[in-house]
Amino acid sequence: MSYDPATRPTMYFIGVTTAKSSIMKVFPAWAKHLGIDAVLKGIDFAPNAHPAAYRAAVGFIKGDPLSLGALVTTHKVNLLKASRDLFGELDPYAQTLHEISSISKRGGRLVGHAKDPITVGVSLEAIVPPGYWAETAAALCILGAGGSSLALTLYLHNKKRAGGDVPQRIVVTARREASLAEMRHVHSQIGLTIPVDYRLAPTQVDADAVVAELPPGSMVVNATGLGKDGPGSPLSDAVQFPEGGIVWEFNYRGDLVFLDQARAAAASRGLTVHDGWVYFIHGWTRVIAEVFDIDIPMAGPAFDQLGRIARDATS
Repeated sequence: MSYDPATRPTMYFIGVTTAKSSIMKVFPAWAKHLGIDAVLKGIDFAPNAHPAAYRAAVGFIKGDPLSLGALVTTHKVNLLKASRDLFGELDPYAQTLHEISSISKRGGRLVGHAKDPITVGVSLEAIVPPGYWAETAAALCILGAGGSSLALTLYLHNKKRAGGDVPQRIVVTARREASLAEMRHVHSQIGLTIPVDYRLAPTQVDADAVVAELPPGSMVVNATGLGKDGPGSPLSDAVQFPEGGIVWEFNYRGDLVFLDQARAAAASRGLTVHDGWVYFIHGWTRVIAEVFDIDIPMAGPAFDQLGRIARDATS
């Protein structure tokens, strides 16, 4: 892929099917509201693309004066692995998780941030009522052991260290033992303070069995990417969600089979079901704030206004 020099201030979206994302409609509306004179352009790679492709994209952004930065999804780990030496600075989360979701420039240096521990945390707090974990003794089940899953566990680790309310136990599933091993390694490095049950679940039936063991009130999260980056769901239609539980689909677009499964069981199992829209808003606003070096609140009337603008832009 070749890149043409930007002719006006430009932010990039590095993903898989960027043209299908709602951000392509939302960004111009947000830019007008925030007073940003810039455009957003997508750069698509297949999952697990060749390292040279990631390196070329990062090198172009670094060297092009009007290319100001990027949001990275799906390729967070592989992109950093291929281009780490091109960055002048990585934030502590990026160093811990070995991934970046935000590329920006400061003083001629390329800066990489891992924003997911922040964005997934504020999104979780918008979903789970205060004191929920202590009151219910429920578990958190994260389907998938990738970057978003790691970010969520890191957020909860830090919250527990600060004396906050967190699940008594976390269950993480993955289809590959290597993914669980990578998560164990990071958890060992940070001294994770919450017990984690790492479960290999190569099939939907295996994942169904893990979910069926959860106590009432537990939360089930789809962090696999299935439904957006790939077809299907990590669970089968026969899954028994925890009675009175919370179900969170990280994605907000695509053929969200997992979300459909949860909604179909919501009445009979007493579920509270959430999609990834709030996560989407937080994810993008944190990176936009970084790329353009502006302050964007994470709560309150100003943040709510951005949510309304996004809804209007996509309706």
